[in-house]
Amino acid sequence: MGRPPLSLGTWGRIRRYQVGPKSWRAMANYRDYDGVTRPVERHGSTGAKAERALLEALRDRARAGGAGEITAETRILEVCAVWFEDFKQQNKAASTVDAYDDALRLHVLPSVGALRVRELTVGVADRFLSSVRDKTGPSAAKHAKTVLSGVMGLATRRGAIDHNPMRDVSPIAVERKDARSLELDEVRKLRAGLRQDNKTVERDVPALVDFMLGTGMRIGEVLAVAWDALNLEAGTGEIQATVVRKKGVGLILQPKPKSESGWRKLHLPAWLILLPKARERTENEWNVVFPSQLGKLRDRSNTNADLREAMDPLGFGWVTSHNFRKTAATLLDDAGLTVREIADQLGHKRVSMTLDTYFGRKQASPKVAELLRIIDEEAS
Repeated sequence: MGRPPLSLGTWGRIRRYQVGPKSWRAMANYRDYDGVTRPVERHGSTGAKAERALLEALRDRARAGGAGEITAETRILEVCAVWFEDFKQQNKAASTVDAYDDALRLHVLPSVGALRVRELTVGVADRFLSSVRDKTGPSAAKHAKTVLSGVMGLATRRGAIDHNPMRDVSPIAVERKDARSLELDEVRKLRAGLRQDNKTVERDVPALVDFMLGTGMRIGEVLAVAWDALNLEAGTGEIQATVVRKKGVGLILQPKPKSESGWRKLHLPAWLILLPKARERTENEWNVVFPSQLGKLRDRSNTNADLREAMDPLGFGWVTSHNFRKTAATLLDDAGLTVREIADQLGHKRVSMTLDTYFGRKQASPKVAELLRIIDEEAS
């Protein structure tokens, strides 16, 4: 039986030859990443120097030839670097890239980055995720699981392992609390209360709340609404972007909403059309309808803080921006719109989490504007 070939990127026994009074040659057979074994040699004034020069050349050759090569012996931190570079090229939302970067930096790399690919078993992964969940919470653990699953999926595709161990780890349960919707009398009380507070009005909170209630938009989408996306004569508004904070850059207009179905044209109720018509435009670089008081993009976190400060004195401390979205959906449901029409209005990718049914119309119903007029009507 013949001798088995060298593994890719490795070399055989090093041999030394004296070729002169102060001249030595060291050589070894090296198997390149194209599968061909070639002799490599280096010279030195002594046998030891020639061998050291050869070893350095062989290691450099292995690193260069194996760039991006992933084996069972590759450290997970190296696979993470390759995977994340590829992930950043996939045109993902800036917020998603930042979230995955945090998961790598804060959890994956410190805990399992030094392990070899072959050492990340299902048991090791389970213990890691349990530790993240106990220390930071289930949401952080789910992010870490998603990232590490992508990393180990890459290792699997490169032939380093036969099976992605992350597929067999225990599920991570995240308790989800459904947002509470406001009753119609609560909506009217809240809107009236907001308009009586000068500081709240100065911060533009009543207008922002009206826009969220009258459209069901996400807060980032409302903050990104541009004047040229509104057709006040037709009573429509297009969602073309969302405000996000990008690491190292700051606030930006991300030129796409949260999901593909988030890019949509909405029909505005008649009372809401009056809001931008009566509004004085504040010149700003992005031409957004709701800039900050300094004419910049509004930060979602700061705007949510303004909302909390405005809600507490009115007895609505439990209300967040998502409650307005839930309220719009509930009012439309009570009025008899179909689940599909409401999903199109809200920009949901799926009609429901239970049915997991996709739809692609992305066209909101004109009936929405008519039905949401109820928000501005006087209580009977």
